Amino acid sequence: MPEWLIDLLIILAKIAVVHGVLLTGVAYSVYAERRISGFVQNRYGPNRVGPEGLLQPLVDVIKLLMKEDIVPEKANRRIHAMAPGISIVVALSTFAVIPFGDKIELFGRTIQLQIANVNIGILYILALLSLGVYGITLSGWSSNSKYSLLGGLRSSAQMISYELSMGIAVLGIIIMTGTLELNKIVELQYGWKWNIILQPVGFIIFLVASFAETNRAPFDLPEAEQELVGGYHTEYSSMKFAMFFLAEYAAMIVASAVITTLYLGGWQFPYLQDFGLPAIVTSILQVLTFSIKVVALVFFFIWVRWTLPRFRYDQLMDLGWKVMLPLALLNLFITALVVLLLN
Repeated sequence: MPEWLIDLLIILAKIAVVHGVLLTGVAYSVYAERRISGFVQNRYGPNRVGPEGLLQPLVDVIKLLMKEDIVPEKANRRIHAMAPGISIVVALSTFAVIPFGDKIELFGRTIQLQIANVNIGILYILALLSLGVYGITLSGWSSNSKYSLLGGLRSSAQMISYELSMGIAVLGIIIMTGTLELNKIVELQYGWKWNIILQPVGFIIFLVASFAETNRAPFDLPEAEQELVGGYHTEYSSMKFAMFFLAEYAAMIVASAVITTLYLGGWQFPYLQDFGLPAIVTSILQVLTFSIKVVALVFFFIWVRWTLPRFRYDQLMDLGWKVMLPLALLNLFITALVVLLLN
């Protein structure tokens, strides 16, 4: 078999495995959200379908497939149908450059545990995060509904204000590491040199901006049920609504994976490589380490949603422009000064 064909099959296998795990994770993030919210509110949550309700996500998918797909008469049908697809495709594509492990030896070949190792990984992620807002904005505009339009406009305003802070926070890491490659950023966090310790202010800014980017409470203003019925997805039903729902949870998992990679050491378990374990065991433990960190962050996203009240819109914008942006600039200035003095 030609070498190029083997490489292509390996890449396709990685895509299938990663997206299979990611979509399963998305389904069970919804289940986890419902069970955790039930615990917070002193109720059960889904517990009927399957043991402890574990088959509930499957039933939900079947239910949504069977529902009628309603499109408003005056809506732009083509863009109305395209918008959910943009949101889910962007969320799934972002995972392509995230390293979920170092390397693994299989059948005499060294396989990088990452779909695509590009030398501008951070720029790729920031670019796709910027594209994600198009799905929400276009869905609000194409629905021809005031509630939907307001939700789409809110999402655009959120994206502009919080992505500035997010990008500047990441610049601190780029200055420290001197690279845009996510693999190298993870490798430089060997031992306990995690960027959450070296860049605590940048971590907090990036984390808060991630809540706004994923439209999660307390920054879920684009859908704000009490004000906008459902916001940008008010006029969606059936599987189109489900795609928006899945895109939100996929974005939450991807945001958790990016935070893990940039600030929590990625797949690094402190000094694991020095334990003298077999290479295959080390690789498996690295993937488990990465997965545990991501799951912990997803739990944190869910816990915050059911703990903190929603911000008012003016408070949301004030936080982005008057607090986070100056803090991010100050953090960047101090980081650059320290790196200059140490070098």
